[in-house]
Amino acid sequence: MSTTSRGPAPTVASREDAPGLVVPAGVVPPPTDRWTSRHLLGLGTLSPGEIRAVLRRARELAPLSASLGPRDDNPDTPWALARREGQRLAGRVVANLFFEDSTRTRTSFTVAARRLGAEVVDLFVIASSVSKGETLIDTAKNVEATGVDALVVRARQAGAAALLADHVRCSVVNAGDGGHEHPTQGLLDAYTIAEAHGRLDAFDLAGLRVAIVGDIVASRVARSNIAGLTRLGAEVVCVGPPALAPRSLEVLGCRVSHDLDEVLPTVDAVMMLRIQFERHGTPAVAPLPGAAPKRSAAIASVREYRTFYGLSEERAERMKPSAVVIHPGPINRGIELDHAVADGPRSVVLRQVRHGVAVRMAALSMCVLASA
Repeated sequence: MSTTSRGPAPTVASREDAPGLVVPAGVVPPPTDRWTSRHLLGLGTLSPGEIRAVLRRARELAPLSASLGPRDDNPDTPWALARREGQRLAGRVVANLFFEDSTRTRTSFTVAARRLGAEVVDLFVIASSVSKGETLIDTAKNVEATGVDALVVRARQAGAAALLADHVRCSVVNAGDGGHEHPTQGLLDAYTIAEAHGRLDAFDLAGLRVAIVGDIVASRVARSNIAGLTRLGAEVVCVGPPALAPRSLEVLGCRVSHDLDEVLPTVDAVMMLRIQFERHGTPAVAPLPGAAPKRSAAIASVREYRTFYGLSEERAERMKPSAVVIHPGPINRGIELDHAVADGPRSVVLRQVRHGVAVRMAALSMCVLASA
């Protein structure tokens, strides 16, 4: 009696985003620890391996993210490293399309692109044809036609970066789109937390607990951090008043609490967010001396918000000895964060800024070279 061969037995793919996935023998699943995309639009669609690939590249480029120091010919100096590794985008052009105000993000992308040897073009909405009625798509296509290799896009409209990516051939990096995502901020925050807790070797954040405190509902930074940190193994708890931290956020994979004092002693990092007053109503007289006039329909008063959700020096003393404080900026000092905490030993805010250059160098080089 003859038997029919069933062929080789199936094998189990080794994939971080799908453990135990069975694929036919001889079929190699797409690797999830390598970067192959010409765009970076959000962290919510990336695998843990893809996120780690960007962070690993940022770690390699970190020596170039600060001042390179004196120029000399010593092969071990940052200048020598820059000549060997940093000029990956020499001859390329990166265009910053910022249709929304920004200081840190735009400057960081500009420094990152130049560290890589690229030319940088800055386009602001007030000086662009968008102010004359041109669509974002037409603006992006016209800028691309001048010969740019990457568009760094910041816009008030959620999904703007993805929309432009569908209409241009060059790389698109999302620098913040409405209330959707801010992926490079999420990556640099993850890098900073990993550094603070000695996790730069594998970027495995398992066992760490991170609190995101404040105006979660309006924050694209919070969405990218929830996606990125949970994929790297961390537990995320969002804290704020019900109007700013609704229970519905739990569908993103985080936990929600309205009690900062209960959560604070249990976390390894706390990210403080400003209230985005521009998204919550018109300005009014503020109750805090020296503060800018602000009001939000989502909270009873700024004074009450500070009482329950502001990170004061006294509150910070209740945190774990190893816990750190981060903030994506801009900081509304005296509201969500006191001066003594923002400038104190727990604060790694300036480390975030420094790591932002390395992360954006990694994102730009990986996306542009993937599209080459």
